[in-house]
Amino acid sequence: MEAVKTEAADLEAWETALRAAVLACGAKVLGGLLAEHGSGRREAAVVCRCGRRMESQGIRRKELLTILGPVTYERSVFRCPACGATRYPGDEALDVVGTTRSPGLRRMMARAGSQSTFKDGRDDLRIYAGVEVSAKDVERVAERIGREMDAWSREERLRLLAEDGPEPETDIPLMYISYDGTGVPMRPEELVGVKGKQANGGAKTREAKLGCVFTQTTLDERGHPIRDRDTTTFVGAIERAEAFGWRIYGEARRRGLLRAQRIVVIGDGAEWVKNLAETHFPRAVLIIDLYHAREHVAGLCRALFGSNEKKREWWRGRWWALLDEGRVEKIISQALGHLPEDPELKNTAEAEIRYLDKNKERMRYTEFRAQGLFVGSGVVEAGCKSIIGLRLKQSGMEWTVRGANAIIALRCVMKSNRLEDYWESRAA
Repeated sequence: MEAVKTEAADLEAWETALRAAVLACGAKVLGGLLAEHGSGRREAAVVCRCGRRMESQGIRRKELLTILGPVTYERSVFRCPACGATRYPGDEALDVVGTTRSPGLRRMMARAGSQSTFKDGRDDLRIYAGVEVSAKDVERVAERIGREMDAWSREERLRLLAEDGPEPETDIPLMYISYDGTGVPMRPEELVGVKGKQANGGAKTREAKLGCVFTQTTLDERGHPIRDRDTTTFVGAIERAEAFGWRIYGEARRRGLLRAQRIVVIGDGAEWVKNLAETHFPRAVLIIDLYHAREHVAGLCRALFGSNEKKREWWRGRWWALLDEGRVEKIISQALGHLPEDPELKNTAEAEIRYLDKNKERMRYTEFRAQGLFVGSGVVEAGCKSIIGLRLKQSGMEWTVRGANAIIALRCVMKSNRLEDYWESRAA
């Protein structure tokens, strides 16, 4: 401290030195607290999972890295004479089984690793918390916690689906369920046999499916729907549509699906989107996202009018106006009068016409708006960008399915404001 007083004024240097000193003092106090929990005579016998009483094997030292710095503590170890399994009751009580990182530090590392690259997370921890860890350490901890969060969510879903109680009261006026897919860049070994859009028929990405659930109770002064504040939750993973269907259904059940008076599913019209709606949400109103419907109309115009930009834009504007009014049949009848002679363009145009015809009842946008409903999937589209794109699709990134799913699970829990729920469940 005398050296600090005699040096020229340098506030940042003083802050840094004092923070290090305070953390070191805190680590010493923490070490004393840990000493009371790690060892000592226990009133109850320590029992193995196999049912046998375990025998004490003495004391073992453990180095922990905490948010205050490194701490050493000693704890008792017990061994089962029958199966050879070992237990450290002190580690179990402190939630440090199989790790040398404290719960507080793991929470910080998980957040840091979920926000940007693992290297950035390492740097942020050093700058903001004075904690020195490696980028690989941030990766391991963040992905491990992400997998634990996914398992926690899965257990929660299974528990809900197993419940067989009385029919609840319908006290949720309107529930929305929306889901979509977005590509995540993968390591080459994760793409073997995966079909894609590359020249050789291969792929560079795997589709991550993301879903959201939110509610609506009011309209604004102009009659536009207003999403209820803080009601949006997300789930997602790189997995088959069938598995994702149970994932999004479980989240909807958790959010009160059986209590909803009305259910709306908004998607892009892909077969898997419709199939999941029919399987898991049979009483829902299915709405094709207006933006995606407009893309199909624009594609129809390109096929019909080719390089004639003026004509293409004129018909696109006209048909978009009809689409907004839900007059899909009018678009189809007019388009049939302009089919091109070129076989390839004709096939493309007819495919777009079939899409419009097949989904016309899901494009009655005037009727949907009159009922005060959303007609766009902007919430899940934004989620694809903010939850998946910003973190997993940065330049040069390549993921394993296991690693990507761990980070997706972590970010979904965070964006759903369920982080405290998870940590409280661990403490319980």
